[in-house]
Amino acid sequence: MLRILRLWSLLALILAGAFPAMAQNRPITGKVVDATTSQPLPGVSIRIAGTASGAATDVNGAFQLSVPANAKQLIFSSIDYTTQTVDIGTATTLTVKLQPSSTQLSGVEVVSVGYGTISKKEVSSAITHVSASELKSVASNSPLMSLQGKVAGLTVSNTSTADPNSTPSVQMRGVSSRNAGLGPLYIINGIPGGNIDNINQNDIESIDVLKGGAASAIYGTRGSNGVIIITTKKGTSDSKMIYNGYVSLDYLTQKPDVLSAADFRKYRVASGKGQDYGANTDWMKSVTREPAIGQKHTLQLSGGNTQTNYFASADYRNADGIDLRAYKKEYGARVNINHTTKDNLFTVTLGIAPRYMHTSNSDQANFNNAITLNPTYHIYDSTGAYNYINTGFFSNNPVENAKLIKSEAEIHELDINGSVKMNILPNLNTMVTVSDITANYKNMFFSPSTLSSIRHNGSITKTNYASQEEQDHDQRNLDWTINYSLNASKHHVRLLGGYSYSYFNYQQFSANNYDFPFDTFLWNNLQSGTWNAGAAGNAQTAVASTQNDSKLVAFFGRVNYDFDGKYIFTASLRREGSSKFGSDHKWGNFPAVSAAWRLTDENFLKNKLSWLNDLKLRADYGVTGNQDFDPYKSLLLYGGAGYFTYNGTVYQVYGPSQNINPLLGWEKAINFNVGLDFDLFNGRLGGSLNYYVRKNKDLLGDYTVPVPPNPQSTTYANVGTMSNSGIEVQLNGEAVHTSNFSYNISLTVATNNNKLVSFSNKLYEGNPYQDVAGLPAPGSPGNIQRLQEGHRIGEFYMWRSAGVDKDGQLLVYKKDGTVVTGNAASVDDKQFVGNGLPKVTGSMGNMLRYKNWDLNIFLRGNFGYKLFNMQAFYLGTPATQSDANTLRSAYDPGSRYSKLTNTSTSQIPSDYFLESGSFVKIDNVTLGYTRHLDFKYLHGVRVYATATNLHTFTGFKGGDPDLYPVNGLTPGVQGSIANGFGLNFYPATMQFLAGVQLTF
Repeated sequence: MLRILRLWSLLALILAGAFPAMAQNRPITGKVVDATTSQPLPGVSIRIAGTASGAATDVNGAFQLSVPANAKQLIFSSIDYTTQTVDIGTATTLTVKLQPSSTQLSGVEVVSVGYGTISKKEVSSAITHVSASELKSVASNSPLMSLQGKVAGLTVSNTSTADPNSTPSVQMRGVSSRNAGLGPLYIINGIPGGNIDNINQNDIESIDVLKGGAASAIYGTRGSNGVIIITTKKGTSDSKMIYNGYVSLDYLTQKPDVLSAADFRKYRVASGKGQDYGANTDWMKSVTREPAIGQKHTLQLSGGNTQTNYFASADYRNADGIDLRAYKKEYGARVNINHTTKDNLFTVTLGIAPRYMHTSNSDQANFNNAITLNPTYHIYDSTGAYNYINTGFFSNNPVENAKLIKSEAEIHELDINGSVKMNILPNLNTMVTVSDITANYKNMFFSPSTLSSIRHNGSITKTNYASQEEQDHDQRNLDWTINYSLNASKHHVRLLGGYSYSYFNYQQFSANNYDFPFDTFLWNNLQSGTWNAGAAGNAQTAVASTQNDSKLVAFFGRVNYDFDGKYIFTASLRREGSSKFGSDHKWGNFPAVSAAWRLTDENFLKNKLSWLNDLKLRADYGVTGNQDFDPYKSLLLYGGAGYFTYNGTVYQVYGPSQNINPLLGWEKAINFNVGLDFDLFNGRLGGSLNYYVRKNKDLLGDYTVPVPPNPQSTTYANVGTMSNSGIEVQLNGEAVHTSNFSYNISLTVATNNNKLVSFSNKLYEGNPYQDVAGLPAPGSPGNIQRLQEGHRIGEFYMWRSAGVDKDGQLLVYKKDGTVVTGNAASVDDKQFVGNGLPKVTGSMGNMLRYKNWDLNIFLRGNFGYKLFNMQAFYLGTPATQSDANTLRSAYDPGSRYSKLTNTSTSQIPSDYFLESGSFVKIDNVTLGYTRHLDFKYLHGVRVYATATNLHTFTGFKGGDPDLYPVNGLTPGVQGSIANGFGLNFYPATMQFLAGVQLTF
């Protein structure tokens, strides 16, 4: 690496010396800014009048060029702005303010793409730009929740939004893999793979979502699931200080309507389905902290001059969950510094973002317990201790668990990046960027010896329990790019070349023990426990550790060309290698090409239609990859294989634990997109249309192989194929605009059609289907979804209901069409009966402004899919397990589920429990008042109030449809493959937020 840097330094000096300023020339430096916003403008073409020579502004709007002594004028032009000719006289420094043109597309926007930025009018791939002002105001653990519903084709799903530690699932343009990661690549300030939860939403300047394969192919094996580029705020010469703070309150909404103690006695006890223990307990209320209060405070400083500027922020957040145990306290900061030398030869940037978090984790099983427990149980026994509960679905006291069992974590994150850019010529520069992204997680768990289950059983061993786990994630990056631009008359060319290196390291250590002398030790004295002290082999599981690492190396290039802003062409190629891949498949090529045609600049449309201001047709093709799987999957690994005694000595035996696969490689996605961007009625209506097709090949998974010759029965290999296609619509309209009042509307609509094409290839013959989403006891319900060739993800595969007979038994259809009771049907009679993947997703934003007041009403919805009503299946019928509580609807004659009274078919999953999941939600309403002030110390104030999840219009009877995932391999089923399926859930809340922003 050092040799490469030395070689580049030598090359830079040679280039610098090869183009010396002529003696008769003189240098001119300066900056180009937007005349309305004073924001710097990158990519502005600067031409010396009467010649073809010139330059272009850099990312900070700065330029430098050498002009002849007789030069009198410079011409500044950008396709977003009115061309301006400036007399230079004898000036050596200029500040030029360009006026936005009247025919710009959806305003003046600079869009972030891989390793650079371009004007929105130059975009030739599917990219959506979201500014900070468009993000939703929401008190959330992740800034991604502010993006929910804002981008067509991007699904942000969080089934536990009221949990202060929850993380949303993000999926772009459908499911893309069976076994590798499904989430997009995050680029934070140009650095790939940053800590997404180390971002304060108030620090975000913009978010660019790269959906098209041509846009994301520049990131190779990490671009298959799309790319989200987050740009944080930078300093400007306008010195200011901003305080932003809010308080939030969460209240339960759409909670399960279970029987009260009185109703339980009336329906369950009277029918012999439950016992009366004498109490009147509202278990849901007992395990809930309402309202759950949160607060956040952010202080931002920015300032500088044309050479040096800075942005610094610090934030504090303290939020409680709606459950008794969950909370999160965090402290974060961010500093961005930019400096340009006086001669404009070097530009140096530095970014530092530390964050500390202390969390207490929720236990979703507690809400499961709360809705299933007999409400006549006491929380406490006659001695005041927690009551021992051992009937119903679970033998747990949820209040006891929430207050006595501790599950906490301490998290330290640090993102550091720095860059040095050398402006070799006005149109030639090179930049080296280094970064280090670290995250340390310390997980701590403790269960005391005073639990009612321990006391009741009289346990003398394995009483109290404690554990600690530490995880360290480290990612180090080096990126080296060179940029060249050429503007010759109407021809504009930009060239990018680069090298990228990333190193990933993961380390983990854990320890646990039982039987401590004092509960007060918690997890801080593991060695004092007597269980894992080595006796009787107990210590074999007392400690564990692991470490793995991987490397990514890439070379890439890109060319951007446009002719007079009318014909736009982009091509890129990335050649990338990963240490994760097999020995015969280390490297891959990821090409991409895109083109756009601005029809309104053609003679047959130009100035022909007064209402048509801009119309651009574009198409792109790109190949991307997915290498988001664990390291060492291609290698022959050895692991413990038991013990062997030899000559009286016991030896631990090691043997092959994983098959070798030298052909293991990345999942490949072949992407095609065609789109249309338009601007009508002088900017009153604008938007984009996209149609995409993506084919994912060589999907990763474990496949059965013969033993021998293989040491293990499965091999991790590239085998399957999956396809996605869809249409995306993004519209923005200005319905009303007067001097005092305006009304803007935004609309997004997206469809997705997914299909599993194949589970097999020439080398590996896989089963044509895989049953998933297995339901837990009571009973043996089995799996309710199937992944099958030729079908969409999310197919429910169960018995088809034929109604209920006079004895309260579920009737189902056999494959031959005959009707039998559910317990008389076989597994072979299961059928495809519905799908949990929404066919259409959409949102509508309404922004109204009157003088200093603004009102934003945001609606969001999913349509055309089914949900398996988990609560109705387990708790919604009179046949529910004895001594467990039920939903009130189980005894409502108007409810279909009240007809299922016979226990013989109570655990037969069928489409009787499938309901439409379609909904429209009043997702976010914000009312604000902004006032600009001319006080000496205070220059502006904004106060605002926000309500989130105000109301959901839906026919679904199982609560808020948002509590059911729509991402991943099992959409429409409560739970996940990783954490299991069933009744565990985190309830929906309605959130109210009040905030203030002060500008000093």
